Amino acid sequence: MNIIEIIEKKKDGKELTEEEISFWIDGLCDGTIPDYQSSALLMAICINGMSDEETFYLTRKMTYSGDTLDFSMIDGIKVDKHSSGGVGDKTSIALMPILASCGVKVAKMSGGALGFMGGTVDKLSSIPGMNVFLDTEDLIRQVQEIGIAMVGQTGDLCPADKKIYALRDVTGTVNSLPLIVSSIMSKKLACGDDVILLDVKFGDGSAMKTVEDAEQLAKLMISVGKQFGKNIGACLTSMEQPLGNAVGNALEVKEAIDTLHGKGPKDFTQLVIDSGTELLVRAGLYDEEEAHRRVMDAIESGKAAELLKTMIDKQGGDSRVVDDTSILPQAPYVTEMKATEEGYIVQLPGQPIGELSMALGAGRTSAEDTIDYSVGIVLNKKVGDYVSKGDTLAYVHHNRPLDDVWIDKFHRSFVYGDEKPQIKSLIAEIL
Repeated sequence: MNIIEIIEKKKDGKELTEEEISFWIDGLCDGTIPDYQSSALLMAICINGMSDEETFYLTRKMTYSGDTLDFSMIDGIKVDKHSSGGVGDKTSIALMPILASCGVKVAKMSGGALGFMGGTVDKLSSIPGMNVFLDTEDLIRQVQEIGIAMVGQTGDLCPADKKIYALRDVTGTVNSLPLIVSSIMSKKLACGDDVILLDVKFGDGSAMKTVEDAEQLAKLMISVGKQFGKNIGACLTSMEQPLGNAVGNALEVKEAIDTLHGKGPKDFTQLVIDSGTELLVRAGLYDEEEAHRRVMDAIESGKAAELLKTMIDKQGGDSRVVDDTSILPQAPYVTEMKATEEGYIVQLPGQPIGELSMALGAGRTSAEDTIDYSVGIVLNKKVGDYVSKGDTLAYVHHNRPLDDVWIDKFHRSFVYGDEKPQIKSLIAEIL
């Protein structure tokens, strides 16, 4: 079997066999197939797609490319929420302590930054001293003891995904349905969680641009999950504008912590509450009314914030950050961006804001880049707000002067109109 022939076959839009997919993944993992050839195949997949059968084969091969985790020794129901990615999406950092406070167990594995969409691991890494890479034994011990751990993907879990994930980030192949499905589901299936809720984003600030695309992705992931016997569902959520106000690692951690103190942005807070309620219901513990009540109590009583503090402390981080977010990395400069136009904000596409934050240093343009945890953008106005000239649109946290190109792109990200737009619900559908 020859990798060049496999690349050419997919380049011509033909379907790969299970054996061909296995040959590629084996070669990727053992180093006999170089990154540049895998990158070429990823681009061919991105352009020509994969059948449902190919996607299942790829997911299964990636799932078993390394170790799988057995969480059966952890008492109770193990739950997980995974997002397909979006600008300003820091949901897991707020949601997971809430869920653990409500009696389920959380062994959360997340990825790093992917394109203009930040990664949960990078956000958690902005907490001073935080260790996001626990070995399996320590992970299981911590979840058994306190009910929660949030870590990055280990070197032995889905190594094929780890390699592909890094290549997709720097080769323009992030936005590919079969690659998204195989990446998300291989990690979920390699873990031992009982209940999984997929948060599938759609809109400009996500990989899926339309609700139809998001529904297709969600149904395919649910189908793959059910073939592995998983209790799995999905929420289709809008990412037409950034989620919450903060975009950037430490800034998003601060916003997640604020939310656990009952002071988060309305849209983000509602998504956290609704997602938590859905997961508790899906786990079979409570009906919807009781699940909602328990989520609200976890926030209002401070139990979720205290559990986050315990988790950070257990993982070597400075847990004081939960009570004093000024401990997080601080950018040397904060610039107010003033409106140059007036009217209602009718559009605020997420992707340009994500790219602007990335240009400040909040994301990676190559696999070797170092992330600046302190930089990013905190929006002061969003879709539906009326803006007068001179009003503050956002606060930009940066470590070097903002150039004219960056400033011009920032202002072009805001689209104004004479009439207030209708604000739609973040959750479009639950599958």
